[in-house]
Amino acid sequence: MTTPPTPDEHSELLDFYKLAVDMADRVSARRGTANAFFLSVQTALVTLISFGIPKLSASPWWVPLAVTLAGITLSVAWWMQLRSYRALNTAKFAIINKLEERLPVKLFADEWENLKNDPIPGWRKRYAELGTSERIVPVVFAGAHLILFVGTLTV
Repeated sequence: MTTPPTPDEHSELLDFYKLAVDMADRVSARRGTANAFFLSVQTALVTLISFGIPKLSASPWWVPLAVTLAGITLSVAWWMQLRSYRALNTAKFAIINKLEERLPVKLFADEWENLKNDPIPGWRKRYAELGTSERIVPVVFAGAHLILFVGTLTV
């Protein structure tokens, strides 16, 4: 068992904890901004392709292929970025949880335990992490680009 921190150590520990939580919050905000960017670009691209299918199908085969590859590339970049944000937040919350071991209250560790142990009715046995569910969206867009590409070939 570790010894309780002295008042000075406790103050310094609390400052580190606040900094770590603030940094984790900033990463989440950046992830939200990146998601908004990719969602906007992908939505615009899919909309333009959908309205332009007759013109794309009249184009040489490589034009719709290039547009499709651009959309899939955006999807892959988005998915990879989400994985990076997840890894970064995992590391940050490991540090936050380590700091909480020395504090009287474990806000994030307790919250996570509650989420993991409180099953959602009708869902799998545990909380569906945001990172897991949000990584589905780029995959859906990649699929939409492939479907639209096939549509340009069959028109």
